[in-house]
Formats: sequence, structure tokens, C-alpha cells
Amino acid sequence: MKAIVQRVTKATVTVGEEQVSSIGRGLCVLLGISVDDTQRDADYIVRKILNLRLFEDENGRAWSKSVMDRDFEVLCVSQFTLHCILKGNKPDFHSAMPAELAQPFYNSILENMRSAYKPELIKDGKFGAYMQVHIQNDGPVTIELTSPAGTTDPKQLSKQEKQQQRKEKTRTKGPSESGRDKGTLRSRPDPNASSGAEGDVSSEREP
Repeated sequence: MKAIVQRVTKATVTVGEEQVSSIGRGLCVLLGISVDDTQRDADYIVRKILNLRLFEDENGRAWSKSVMDRDFEVLCVSQFTLHCILKGNKPDFHSAMPAELAQPFYNSILENMRSAYKPELIKDGKFGAYMQVHIQNDGPVTIELTSPAGTTDPKQLSKQEKQQQRKEKTRTKGPSESGRDKGTLRSRPDPNASSGAEGDVSSEREP
């Protein structure tokens, strides 16, 4: 499963002449489901989207708060083209899950996201429609997520889960004194520096 996560000041989805969804500050997520994806992939992607620390805190410290920490919105848009494979210059989408299977799976991902967060703050496009997605990227900040490659070995699965849990527990703890001391020796880039052009970065995408 793949997701392109963009930090936005606003984003809208339009189908034809009708605006079907919009958010203010938060995340716009383009989500692609592959033929091999399972609930494990969905759980991983949902957890990452909601916990990515892409926002500043109350004191202006960058990269310290998640969308949930700040009570911001999430706009999720189905995007099968993320699983494109080029054959010469022609895109092939056979790696994407067929629509009749992908739609209920995608809807379950939205429900899981709403259950983990606040339902009223999770918005959606229109599955299978020809959409115009207008994104005002904030930064710009764009993160690409890919769920880990699956394995059928139960022991290996258990090991991966324990490693992930340890990493998440470590992130929730404050930095150690030695870590803070080491951090003061490093020169840090200006968190307010832009990685690209400032201002409104709009895009129009097909589903």
C-alpha cells in the first residue's frame, strides 16, 4: 500500500462542477491499494498517517506534532495510479487492486481512520470518479509512505511487530540527557527554511 501525504493549508475535491469535499489545515492523502495488500498494510498506513509529526507545537518547534495532536483535518483520496508500472512510456495499472475489491477495502480504511481519530475530521473524495484535487501544499511538505513487504512466517511477523512497538515507545519518551547533550553539539538546519517555492502549490490529478 502506498500513500502520498501532503501537509496542506487547504485542499478540495471537485467532481464536475460540484465540490464534494474540502479541508482547512491538515493532511491531504493520496492512497493507492495494491493487489497484494491486506489488513496489516492498512493498519500500518493508518497508524503512520495519523502519527506523522509534520506540524509545529505551540512554541513553534517544527516536526513535533501530529495531525491528531493539533486537531487538524485529513482529506483522503483514492489513487490507483500510485501503483503504475511503465511499459515503455505507457502506464500499466495491473498492480493496483481491482475497483470491485478496492472500494470496500478503501472504505474500511476510512472507517479505521475515523475510529482511531475524530470521524468529523476525516474527509473523502469520491471513489472511482474523475476528480480535480486542488492542494495548497504547506512548506511544501510531502511524505511518501509504503507499507512493509509482507511475510507469511508467523515468527517473522511477530518479530516485526515487536520491533515496531519498541520504536513507537521510544518516540513517545522524552530525549535522554545524553541525547540532549549530543544534540547541542550538532548544527541544525533552520526548520523554517523552505525546500521549494513558497505559496500556493495547486495540482489537478486523475483518480
